[in-house]
Amino acid sequence: MSRPLQIGLLLFPDVTQLDLTGPWEVFARTPQFVCHLVWKDLQPVRSDRGLSILPGMTFDACPQLDVIFVPGGPGQIALMSDRETLDFLRQQARQAQCVTSVCTGSLVLGAAGLLQGYRATSHWGSIDQLALLGAEPVSQRVVRDRNRITGAGVTSGIDFALTLVAELCGDAVARAIQLQMEYDPEPPFNSGSPRTAPAGEVEQARSQMASFIATRRLATEQAAARLQADQLTDARNTQHQQ
Repeated sequence: MSRPLQIGLLLFPDVTQLDLTGPWEVFARTPQFVCHLVWKDLQPVRSDRGLSILPGMTFDACPQLDVIFVPGGPGQIALMSDRETLDFLRQQARQAQCVTSVCTGSLVLGAAGLLQGYRATSHWGSIDQLALLGAEPVSQRVVRDRNRITGAGVTSGIDFALTLVAELCGDAVARAIQLQMEYDPEPPFNSGSPRTAPAGEVEQARSQMASFIATRRLATEQAAARLQADQLTDARNTQHQQ
């Protein structure tokens, strides 16, 4: 590799910290990567569970990234109508090698129009909403479609990050990092997915999340409407220029 790869991880209020810090742990151990926590300013950012994290770079100071990464979390809802953030993602995606996300970060990519026509995944509770944004939902731990790589919910961020490192730096580098981290999960319960959890527990979880998921769906529907309106405007402008 002729130069280090610039990896930008989006930090935002009410992020789910493990969505962010799981991939960060992998990326920061990768010798070929230079990692940046990027946000609008350099003030501490509070995660959804109360952990404050310091960004290291602003949007304005950010170089062209080789990889742009968007985590998820409740704050994702606000980002879907945040023009400054969406414009930053669009700008970076034009020349990035990989455009990536974990959990509901994929909905933010979708709101920026960056997943239209791509296969992608998200947290199981919201994966169906990807279709509203022109993506094809795929219920897998990690999904790659061309230069879009997305991970499912929260803990899949480590799987996603190791997959990305293997893609960009080779399997040997990714395997060494996995060993360093002793990433050898043996969960105490076989209930980490709707595919394996008892049906009653899945329904209980859906019921507990129902109000929040409805709020997220409304934000997704509004983002989809804005995308459609923007595309119609662009099409009209193109016709006028011709």
